Amino acid sequence: MPSKLKFGPFELLESEVRRDGRPLTVGHRALALLTALAKVDAPVSKSALMEAGWPGTIVEEGNLTVQISALRKALGRRDDGQEWIVTVPRVGYRLIRGATGQADVPAAPIVLPIVAVLPFQNIGGDPEQKYFADGMVEEITMALSRFKSFAVVSRNSSFIYRDRAVDVRIAAKELGVRYVLEGSVRRDSSRFRVSAQLVDGEAGTQLWTKRYEAPVEDVFAVQDEIVESVAVVLEPEIQRAEILHSRRERPASTAAYDLYLRGLQALNVHTFEDNAVAFGLFNRAAAMEPENGAYLIYSAWTIALARAMGWPGIDSTERQVELAHRAVEASPNDGDVLARATMIFIHGSREYDLAEVMIARALEANPNSFWVLTCAGIYHLHCGDLEQALHHFRRVAELSRNDPNSSNTLTGVAHAYMIMGRYTEALSWAERSLGANRSHSATYWMLVAGNALLGRMDLSRHYLALLTKVAPDTTLASIRAGQPNRIPGRIEPILEGLRLAGLPDN
Repeated sequence: MPSKLKFGPFELLESEVRRDGRPLTVGHRALALLTALAKVDAPVSKSALMEAGWPGTIVEEGNLTVQISALRKALGRRDDGQEWIVTVPRVGYRLIRGATGQADVPAAPIVLPIVAVLPFQNIGGDPEQKYFADGMVEEITMALSRFKSFAVVSRNSSFIYRDRAVDVRIAAKELGVRYVLEGSVRRDSSRFRVSAQLVDGEAGTQLWTKRYEAPVEDVFAVQDEIVESVAVVLEPEIQRAEILHSRRERPASTAAYDLYLRGLQALNVHTFEDNAVAFGLFNRAAAMEPENGAYLIYSAWTIALARAMGWPGIDSTERQVELAHRAVEASPNDGDVLARATMIFIHGSREYDLAEVMIARALEANPNSFWVLTCAGIYHLHCGDLEQALHHFRRVAELSRNDPNSSNTLTGVAHAYMIMGRYTEALSWAERSLGANRSHSATYWMLVAGNALLGRMDLSRHYLALLTKVAPDTTLASIRAGQPNRIPGRIEPILEGLRLAGLPDN
């Protein structure tokens, strides 16, 4: 290992650990485990740790638990009272590098190759069919994100190039990617044609291209073929079994799938009226295929989104929870379903233990998914480790440059800094979130509360007036009721700032 590794106030040498220059009492196995954890700014699996601590030996997992417990005791706690070594459910453990309140934890660089799927051109020009081209790109993006060999930027980041010509090399540079998938779609009433090509974004050279023509009912097979072809180019060593395993179960009905694509298009507009339209479309699709997890979870998601945005309710909390449970039962290995269900379980039904299991399974299924990482950050923000939340949010930022709908992530970072008492930094992130989405009510909570707690009452009340326009029924009680209460103190700084600004209790 390197002669010296540092984290927080600690120095890790070849034969001992020092805190502020003073040696700690740590056994040789614990030292080996700490070395393995300190070498990477990422979770380390239990199997890798057991090999580090007991090389070439078969031992019970309980031995690892005992050594981690001893390490935690020797290291003590961080400034915020949390552990230096955190548990990553169903994965292993992770070493936190910085002390909360003192310094940021640097974002772990993404070493995986990254691909962006640009909007496919709608060659026919019929605006009524544009949703089909957009939906196909979204499906390909979601499917590619299930591979663990490479990362995929979010759909919204890539869609800043929608309806305009762009040099692939410029797009690759702006998105921070090496590979770009682009193409075109032409569809009539019964057939569609798809042309797709994978380009090296740095050199501008074409790596792979293919044209497809098929009946509309074969759309799923064509999507799978595009995904498989791109995967082969990016990672020649990938096994066909892994590719097949990564594929999401495809719906049986083209008609239901068409409703689903229209629902996604409406959902992405982010207005109450379009959200209600999306709810109706997803419900119709789910009625046609009641065991399709994607249709069920998106029906639930539209209900949850209306509540989160302060819009009039389109159905009950009980209904969204019921739909989320049905979705998980129908698609137990779909990362997007599991991640969205996690949000409903912590905000709607307060099933925190179940949510912890769901988000761990989602990360295992889709470790590079924009939505899985976003939901993991939100889960830890409310129910887990704040540094883990920031870690996931920063990863999202890497995968979603230029995302015009990144307010969940940006507001999440602002919320974390509010909890830490770092109000100036919180306001900086909240202002960025406001630039991305001016209708996200939680962003205004941060701007009102942060300015109030810094004594900037005129600015705080300015944002309060904007909040009441965006979500006129907002009160302290409504915010508290909508927030997870596993760790009640996580919302208190925001409520205190809103109270100072004059937001009523009821």
